[in-house]
Amino acid sequence: MDLRLFTILMILAVISTGTVFASSLISVQTDDDNYDEGDTIVISGQIETIIGDTQVTLQLFREGNMIEIAQIKVSSDGNYSHTILAEGNLWKTQGEYVVKVTYGEGNIAETIFSFTPESAVLETTDIFEVDAGNSGTFDIPYTIRGGTLLDISIDQDIFGLVIKIDASDEGKLVLDLPRKYIDAEKQNGKDEVFIILIEKINNEIVETQYDEETSHSDLRTVTINFEEGDSQIQIIGTYVIPEFGTIVMIILTIGIMASILFTKNKFQIKI
Repeated sequence: MDLRLFTILMILAVISTGTVFASSLISVQTDDDNYDEGDTIVISGQIETIIGDTQVTLQLFREGNMIEIAQIKVSSDGNYSHTILAEGNLWKTQGEYVVKVTYGEGNIAETIFSFTPESAVLETTDIFEVDAGNSGTFDIPYTIRGGTLLDISIDQDIFGLVIKIDASDEGKLVLDLPRKYIDAEKQNGKDEVFIILIEKINNEIVETQYDEETSHSDLRTVTINFEEGDSQIQIIGTYVIPEFGTIVMIILTIGIMASILFTKNKFQIKI
């Protein structure tokens, strides 16, 4: 092999090895991949080999423009962390943001996240008319942020509602549930918690918590958080409007009473 070619290959190998080693000295990550305006962004990482009192330099970029810079102390175990509040004049552009951290000479790591300002988040407030079969219909006022509500239907088998959504972003759904049509009660008549199940983008069904902002004698207001790609929410209670409406129940009752009278007269013994 030509001596010059061999020398060049060795130099490239050293440079390549050095780059890999240097970049492995520091890592960086965020606590989420997507943030909305007002969220707290937690940036953290670890230093493999601590260099004296050297601090981590953090820079945050949007389309090549730096919007944040900070010096972060490294703990004795090599960990570091920094928080950024995503609000203010510099947080008005939707898109990807790049986090770049540097430690010592040439030790660099990067990560990215997506940001959505308040003005770009889809929010809708409306009333959905739910089909209750023979019982007619009833209204559920709602507000959805980060997606679109597609449908609400009754599921008698789970004593609850099935809600279909198009979640274009992570967000939340606020529902005013009328107690007359759906509720969750304990045996003593006090409120019981609803069971909330969400179908994820991979068709996995996950139980999640919810917030109950207000509770009145005629309705319960619940807030359910969802993630981008979620498609269905099930609200399971202990009662949902019966399948048979009032008129049908009256007709059914009259029919039963008539049957009883007919049977009684048929088997009546004359003296």
